[in-house]
Amino acid sequence: MIGQGLTLVLQMCTAMVLARLLSPEDFGLQGMVFAMTGFLGLFREGGLGVASVQRQGLTHEQTSTLFWINVAMGVLLATAAAAAAPALAVFFKEPRLLSVTLVSAAAFLFNGLAVQHRALLNRSMRFVTVAKVDLLALALSAGIGVSMAALGCGYWALVGMAISSPMVAAAGFWTAMPWLPGRPRRGTGVRSLLRFGGTVTLHSLVVYLAYNMEKVLLGRVWGAEALGLYGRAYQLADLPVHQLHSSLGNVAFPALSRAQGDAERVRRSFLKSYSVVVSVTIPLTIGFALFAEEIVGIVLGPKWTEAAVVLRLLAPTFLVVALIDPFGWFLMATGRAARNLGIALVIAPVVVLGVVLGLRHGPSGVALGFSTAMVLLVAPIVAWAKRGTGITARDYWNALKRPLVSGATAGAAGWLFKLACENTLPPIMVLSCGLALSLGIYAWTLLVVMGQKGLYADLLDQLFQRSRPLP
Repeated sequence: MIGQGLTLVLQMCTAMVLARLLSPEDFGLQGMVFAMTGFLGLFREGGLGVASVQRQGLTHEQTSTLFWINVAMGVLLATAAAAAAPALAVFFKEPRLLSVTLVSAAAFLFNGLAVQHRALLNRSMRFVTVAKVDLLALALSAGIGVSMAALGCGYWALVGMAISSPMVAAAGFWTAMPWLPGRPRRGTGVRSLLRFGGTVTLHSLVVYLAYNMEKVLLGRVWGAEALGLYGRAYQLADLPVHQLHSSLGNVAFPALSRAQGDAERVRRSFLKSYSVVVSVTIPLTIGFALFAEEIVGIVLGPKWTEAAVVLRLLAPTFLVVALIDPFGWFLMATGRAARNLGIALVIAPVVVLGVVLGLRHGPSGVALGFSTAMVLLVAPIVAWAKRGTGITARDYWNALKRPLVSGATAGAAGWLFKLACENTLPPIMVLSCGLALSLGIYAWTLLVVMGQKGLYADLLDQLFQRSRPLP
């Protein structure tokens, strides 16, 4: 837990420093490149890391074959990214993208080398080791990025971060898991793993298109500066939310996979994990919605003022993600990857439609369209995800009602505070006092009034302490 907290703090500090050293246009250029490299990055694992963790029995020959497949995919993706660089520059009408994309392509080579070593660590439930490697990679890449930005390298500072992080991570995972691959072999029984990984990859592809199409369209229609503003607002909220969700997911998915033979145990464990995900996301959503101007002004600085409206409009999206995404862990851990893919195929067109409808109003219109589409999807997606899994409507409501009631109470208190004090106190005081009040009321209501103190203390201890393999 401490490692994840340090990671989040480091990410936020890096974002604050880079926002003051670089311009919205610099971030917009990186966003344009990421629209393509992020898409290709969906194929870097081929779902084989997830397949390795989900499979109950895995041989050395199977892992070795998967390793070489991942390496080959890394080479192919680096080649594809380099080949696509001219087309990307033409599409966005930005010639600087050519050189940026060519250099950024190298990251795929290091990603391919690290997939199976990371998966083996997760299979061994060595979550603390994985967190340490991730933290080291982040720290060194952040130092490189900030140093380059301070030296006046502009958008190349972001490129330096993007390449150095997977390079350090690959070295770290190889050091932490001194497993050496053998030769790839036929007839090792990897075909089922490839099928499972293919379904996972296709799901990731659809989700990526749903959650990133707005950035592609913004960059194409409104240019680098508008994309930079939107991207910074999105990342400002996504950093803590993604860190919390990935921390919980990295523990919950292997644990659920190991227990998949006991349906009742999986159901109970998932509902507890689900409640925690929602519980930690609600106060973040409250903060982004109520104190967007103060957060943007303090974290990013005065030149990013327009990002505050985008941040507030995006706030509901991150709560919706907390309500939907954990079902992905559950469905994949229990062998329902096809249903997970079907859900993504429903989400994608609805979200893209919302984005397109808001596009003519710029970044704020896109944010509103995105959030509206996501809110409309919650009820049908949750109903489909839990159908036939043993999770009843009563189970689901029992997992949600306490954090939702606590969040409504805290949100009302924070809103009243801001109305009373935003014109009389400096922004730093509005933010600090408002967050302290909201979070204090939320924690008191959830843990004391709702009687959840013991439940969450026990569950967080299980999730964040050094985990032991399930019997």
